Amino acid sequence: MGVPGVFTEYARLVEQRLERFVSEQDAPEILKQAMLYSLTAGGKRLRPAILLEFYRVLGGDPADALPAACGIEMVHTYSLIHDDLPCMDNDDLRRGKPACHIAFGEDTALLAGDALLTLAFEVTTRVSSAISPQAVAQAVRLLAGAAGMSGMVGGQVLDLQSEGKQITLEQLQQLQEGKTVALLRAAGQIACALAGADTQLTAAAEEYCVCIGRAFQIRDDILDVIGDTKTLGKPVRSDVQNRKNTYVSLLGVEQSAQLAASLTAQAKAALQTIGNCENLGILADALAGRMQ
Repeated sequence: MGVPGVFTEYARLVEQRLERFVSEQDAPEILKQAMLYSLTAGGKRLRPAILLEFYRVLGGDPADALPAACGIEMVHTYSLIHDDLPCMDNDDLRRGKPACHIAFGEDTALLAGDALLTLAFEVTTRVSSAISPQAVAQAVRLLAGAAGMSGMVGGQVLDLQSEGKQITLEQLQQLQEGKTVALLRAAGQIACALAGADTQLTAAAEEYCVCIGRAFQIRDDILDVIGDTKTLGKPVRSDVQNRKNTYVSLLGVEQSAQLAASLTAQAKAALQTIGNCENLGILADALAGRMQ
C-alpha cells in the first residue's frame, strides 16, 4: 500500500521552505552548504507530514503550520548529522550519500547540526499570525522537550551506555522512547497545540504517534537484518557490528514483526476518536510494510 499523495505534497512544501529558511540566513556559506546538504538529502519527511496532516484534520490550513513542520524536520536532521559522527555511531553513509562529516569534515558537520537545532526554534515561531502566541509558545516548549535530555538526547545517552551490554526489553523501550518516539510524539502534540485541540483529541493524536514511532523503530531494526545498503541508503548489519541492543536481538525477527503489527493496529484504532483520518491510517500501514 502506497503513501497518500497528500504526504508527497507536504514533503514538497517542506523541502521548498527548508531551503528558503537556510538560504536566507546571514551565515558563512560553507555552514549553509553543510546544512542544506543534509536537509535536502531526501528522507520520508515523516514528522512534518504527520504534523501538517493532523493540523489539517483538526480544522487548520497546513500552510499556517508549515514553519513548525520545518522546525521539527530541522531537529530530526540535526540528530542524524550528530548520530553519524565518529564519536557516536560512526556511520559514513546516510540516505545513500556520504554522511555530512565525510563530505564537510567533523568540525563543520558538528556546527551544521548545532545550527539546525537552534534555527528550528526560530522558524517554529514563524507560523501564521492566525495562531495564538500562547499556542506558539506551547509548540516551542514541546519541541524543546522532545529534543532535549528527556527526549532524543537522553535516548542517545542510553543507547551509547547500552552498547555491548545485555539489557531488558523494558530498558530498550525506554531508550527508544527518547531516541525515536519522542520527536514523532511531538509532531502530533505540536499540531494539536497549534490547532487548539482539546485534551481528548490530543491524547488520541499522541497515542497514534507513539504507536507508529515504536512500530517504525521495530521495522528499522528488522530492516537492519533483512535489508540491503542500496535500498536503505545506509549501512546494514551496523547494529550487530556496534553491539547495539535492538528489538530483533531481544525478540527475533518474527516476534518483532508481530509486535510492530500490533502497534500499527493500535495506532489506527486511536484515530477513531478524531475522525477524518483515513490518510494517517494508510500511512501507518505503509510504514509497517516499508523496505527502506
